[in-house]
Amino acid sequence: MSNYLLSSGSITGDSVVNAQGDDLGHIKELMINPDDGKIEYAVLDFGGFLGMGDKFFAVPFTQFGVDRDNHRMVLNVEKERLKEAPGFDKDNWPDFADSEFTTSVNTFYN
Repeated sequence: MSNYLLSSGSITGDSVVNAQGDDLGHIKELMINPDDGKIEYAVLDFGGFLGMGDKFFAVPFTQFGVDRDNHRMVLNVEKERLKEAPGFDKDNWPDFADSEFTTSVNTFYN
């Protein structure tokens, strides 16, 4: 277990980079399981990169690392691979309890 904790407010809005330092957007929201209190997904806003500006992307929170020195999150995914990521319309969020949606997301990142 980590010896420090982060508040949801300190993560929301954080920039996201990959291991190569490429900008991948920022964290829009955190999706928390009310039954166990764990963060299940971070909603990533790519900010229009690669023509995906009208979508958000759910990423399993376990896929992120924390770069504490630079106050940002690290997602070890190549920019080009993100073209294939399952996303959703910014104005039409999915039901995160829908097993079809979560299975597609988890399969992509695992």
